[in-house]
Amino acid sequence: VSKPFGLLTHGTREEHKNTLANQVLSYLVESGAYVPAREKTFQPSPANRLDRNTTGLVLFGKNYAAAQALAALFREREALRKYYLALLCGTLREPLELTGRIEKDEARNRSRVQPAESGEGKLIRTGVRPLASAGGYTLAEVELHTGRSHQIRAHLAEIGHPLVGDEKYGRRAVNARFREEYGLQAQFLHAARVRFEGAPPAPLAHLSGLEIAAPLPPERALLLQALFGSGDF
Repeated sequence: VSKPFGLLTHGTREEHKNTLANQVLSYLVESGAYVPAREKTFQPSPANRLDRNTTGLVLFGKNYAAAQALAALFREREALRKYYLALLCGTLREPLELTGRIEKDEARNRSRVQPAESGEGKLIRTGVRPLASAGGYTLAEVELHTGRSHQIRAHLAEIGHPLVGDEKYGRRAVNARFREEYGLQAQFLHAARVRFEGAPPAPLAHLSGLEIAAPLPPERALLLQALFGSGDF
């Protein structure tokens, strides 16, 4: 499914009703794909999570076997390739393969990235490929090789290319400009596509080689057209 802006993937103490997980569950019940009375313990659930303000693909397992297979794919990482679209501050001309270690400050809900050789925190790896640059901004495709909290946002901020609109790791003046001119309320980050590699475990073996893509929300696509001119992103 493609998660819209502003919707939680899972519930929290403050908001536990209107979530993507509950919307998908309701849809599956109404369509007959999930019948709660037949299941004793299993409930369809997301295999990955996006921040409230990140848009794009979230994968759900509709039955227990599929959910277990998806979980295995996310653990193996390279068996399921994950690509994001991110709008960055600064001009990036060459692809980058970033490594480091990340630590999460739970109290502040903020992550810190350090060099890989520091020995502190969990290892991370992030691939970045520029797609378009203009006016001091770059649209990049980011491949998430590891999946840590705030990895893309913190890693790109660490190298001097924070996401446009990111209130936690970004640049205040840039964020204010994009909020005023384009109505951008949060980081420009979109989970754009996934690709199944190799031989996925049963019952998902038939997905080998399949790529699934979620188009940008219309308002984000219009923003890119304004910055970079016409183009299919």
